[in-house]
Amino acid sequence: MEAERSDEAEETTMRDSDHTSLNAIRLSQRRSQRDSGRKRSGERGVSILEFALIVIPMVFMLFGVVVIGVDLGRAVQVAQIARDADSMFSRGVPFYSTSAQNFLIQLGQNMNLQSSGGDGLVILSKIQSIPDTTVCGAPGSANYSTCTTYTNALVQRIQIGNTAISGSATRFPTAGTVTYDSLDQVNNYLTNTNAVVPNFSSSLALQPNEISYVAEAYFQTNTVSLGVIQTSPGIYAQAFF
Repeated sequence: MEAERSDEAEETTMRDSDHTSLNAIRLSQRRSQRDSGRKRSGERGVSILEFALIVIPMVFMLFGVVVIGVDLGRAVQVAQIARDADSMFSRGVPFYSTSAQNFLIQLGQNMNLQSSGGDGLVILSKIQSIPDTTVCGAPGSANYSTCTTYTNALVQRIQIGNTAISGSATRFPTAGTVTYDSLDQVNNYLTNTNAVVPNFSSSLALQPNEISYVAEAYFQTNTVSLGVIQTSPGIYAQAFF
């Protein structure tokens, strides 16, 4: 009997030990699951933070590329309008006439170039290197034909588009106010000192009596800004023939 009781006590002890071990294992598993959950939650938080740190600069860079791309496309269009206008002007297209101006307006219609108003202005200038009358005297004088001192004078200037656009003034102004005839040619440009274009030689050096045909195109555009990235409110281009 005592042996049987001893065996039963041992079995009971073993069962209690097994239950204790099982409970310990379950408790350990629950703790491990809680720790794993906390770890996964922490990893998700770190991942979100890393994603935000990467995406935010990328978004600004993407917008910057878009802004620069838009401006670049506009600049190419304006430069092409200036080149085409100057090419025709140098070949004698009479842009003082309405029909010729309308043809140029068609070329710039994507940039809203109009005969009056609109968003653009094209300035066509004919500039010639002539003897400087302040040194050489008036045409026909003794020294005029042999004088070697030359100056650049405006012979003709035609403006097509919106002349009221801020910043659209020519980069080659005359020394003073001049008057024009019906063909937009400067009256008495050979002797009128106001017709001199003082800063033209810094852009193009002309030989004596040489003529340059200049086209300037200016278009105002909507300003696109994103923080420190901002487009200019206007685009300017020039061409020389």
